[in-house]
Amino acid sequence: MSQNNSRRDFLLSGLVASGVVTGCATKSNVFEQSFDEQVKPSGKMVKLLSVDGEVIEVDEAYLKPIPEMPTITNEEERIGIPGRKFVMVIDLSRCKSLKKCQAACDYAHHLHPDINWLKIYPMQDAEQTAPYWQPTNCMHCDEPPCVKVCPVDATFKRQDGIVLIDSERCVGCRFCMAACPYSSRIFNWEAPGVSGKIASVPYSCEKSIPQLKGTVGKCDFCPDRARENKLPHCAEACPNGVFFFGDLLEDSVTNGTETYRFSELIKDKSGYRLMEDLGTKPSVYYLPPVNRNFPFENKDAVVA
Repeated sequence: MSQNNSRRDFLLSGLVASGVVTGCATKSNVFEQSFDEQVKPSGKMVKLLSVDGEVIEVDEAYLKPIPEMPTITNEEERIGIPGRKFVMVIDLSRCKSLKKCQAACDYAHHLHPDINWLKIYPMQDAEQTAPYWQPTNCMHCDEPPCVKVCPVDATFKRQDGIVLIDSERCVGCRFCMAACPYSSRIFNWEAPGVSGKIASVPYSCEKSIPQLKGTVGKCDFCPDRARENKLPHCAEACPNGVFFFGDLLEDSVTNGTETYRFSELIKDKSGYRLMEDLGTKPSVYYLPPVNRNFPFENKDAVVA
């Protein structure tokens, strides 16, 4: 190995070798013969660490990519996406409680069957008023009380306004659950029971998978999709366009079909936030359930 190669690069190469070499010999020519003879050598040699601990040279053409490797570091995940401030608007007049949003969230994050990060509550403001459905998730507050009480910096707020949980740091103390006034956090009493493929994926704060037993989970605004300019899973799955998602700095939100200026939408539709008096400054806004698209139908539910 040349002197200008760092120890870190050398170790990384060793990890790659251990991922693609199974039972290889200590000589590169034997290693190459173990692969498909139809692969044409590129002539570019790389140094790897064999399973026997010996440095070998292998043609780059024989290397196979390792799937599901993290594309960004944990530090980058904790900083967030520069120049963005994410916001969600939920239109209560459109919700019919189809729960496709909930199912999409559960599936994408491989949650335990008994856990939902997105809940849909039947609500009624007064005895004389009509009931309505209220989807409720993490509010991603600008002044999040959950972050202030976490003793291990497992829950944190990013520069783009998203509040996330690093499950690898979480010790399960549940202080954040007690501090959250919206009851949006869920404790993982059991392992999610995911497949071996998902369980072996390197943990990512942005994807929130795989969830770990004894830690806290919650809605994460799907920041991995935001990096690709995609809507969160709930917004994409909703057939009625209930969820609008966008950037406060760009003053724009969309449900995938309709796009509005955030400031105008909130002003024209009398948008509001839950429990504003607490000073948490949520990033989730609601449009009141007026001129509803669907009648309220829930014969068995106890209205809150």
